[in-house]
Amino acid sequence: MSVDDERERLIDRIGGIQRDLSRIFARKHQTSPLFDSNLTMRQLKVVMFLSAHGPASGQDIAHHLGVGLGTVTGLVDRLIGHGLATRREDPHDRRVRRVALTPAGHTLLERISNAGLDDFRRLLDRLDTQTLHDLCSVMNKIQAVAEQLEDHPNRNVG
Repeated sequence: MSVDDERERLIDRIGGIQRDLSRIFARKHQTSPLFDSNLTMRQLKVVMFLSAHGPASGQDIAHHLGVGLGTVTGLVDRLIGHGLATRREDPHDRRVRRVALTPAGHTLLERISNAGLDDFRRLLDRLDTQTLHDLCSVMNKIQAVAEQLEDHPNRNVG
């Protein structure tokens, strides 16, 4: 087996493990904040986009989602109705309305994220110290590559 074949096999196996862990955690937590929310997938994408990028115009959101401005208007209206977002005039350009998360919107994403972290922590608590050291080293490398990819998305890393 060539080095490239072995790398592909390992990458496929790691991806499979990640999918299996996601399924295990999802089966266990049918009452997670994600399942408790009444948000559609597109509404959740808007919330996640605003969390990552901060206040954005409807055009920015439409471009990110690949939908029309009318669709975004409806999505944002429903998020405002849920108390998760606000729409305000841009202080630099009064023609532009900026959409931002409310504290409740930030709290929802934090609760969703923390639910997954709590599961992961319970799993980690059952590993021995040497395995935790090894995993920490690997996770540091993964984080470094992710940061490089974020800074230079078209450049090969590693």
